[in-house]
Amino acid sequence: MFSSKRSRVITATAAAAIVIGGGSYGIVAATSSSSAATTAASSSPAGGSASAAPGAKAAGAGGFGAGGSGSNARSGPAAGGSTGTVSSVSTDGFTLTTSAGEKVTVKDASTTTYEDGTSAASASAVTTGEPVLVLGTTDSATITAAQVIVQPPVSSAASPGGQTIPYKQGEKGSTQTVGTIPADYTQGSGTLASGTTADKATEAALAVYPGGVVDRVVELSNGDFEVHNIGVNWPHHVFVNADFQVIGASD
Repeated sequence: MFSSKRSRVITATAAAAIVIGGGSYGIVAATSSSSAATTAASSSPAGGSASAAPGAKAAGAGGFGAGGSGSNARSGPAAGGSTGTVSSVSTDGFTLTTSAGEKVTVKDASTTTYEDGTSAASASAVTTGEPVLVLGTTDSATITAAQVIVQPPVSSAASPGGQTIPYKQGEKGSTQTVGTIPADYTQGSGTLASGTTADKATEAALAVYPGGVVDRVVELSNGDFEVHNIGVNWPHHVFVNADFQVIGASD
């Protein structure tokens, strides 16, 4: 759906080690805005409410991240993004609706850049009904945009299998695993990615599995990436290789 060959540097949370515990996909977001990542673990049965570490706030198992097994430990807002159609525009940003029906609030910043297709543009290019790709700093269902691409170029990226399953209240996500999962991958391993690296991994994942919101990108020890996807029932983990090609996905 989108080209992943972009060179703009996305200002985001500095790379930091993260720890992911077992539990549900309720969101746990750190309240501190410091760039130093502080781990907040979530541990509860799938579909139940998550318990936050001190200094963090927890959201129940709602649309963003509900369903499936695993965890959604957070270390504060991190590099990510989303794609969808502009549903409303305001003086300080806009709202987009993903292909899975999720609403995402996009905030402008003084450093936000805009493109219309492959050409430089201004904020005026963002109008209701336009398809957009947003890259920036994600905090649950809110993205502070570093880059907004209106009418993003179509990508021919190959899919390892499966399709995005939208979130539905009370329904568990699929437990399927498709493609290749890095052999040394364990939940909790790796470090947060930022900048151009996180940008490219996010864009690659959204091109193959649109509909959710990428709230962090984790670089694994072998050079692959785990792109964490919320707001859908599947997939919650999308795996992207060092060449920014999607190689696998799981719950």
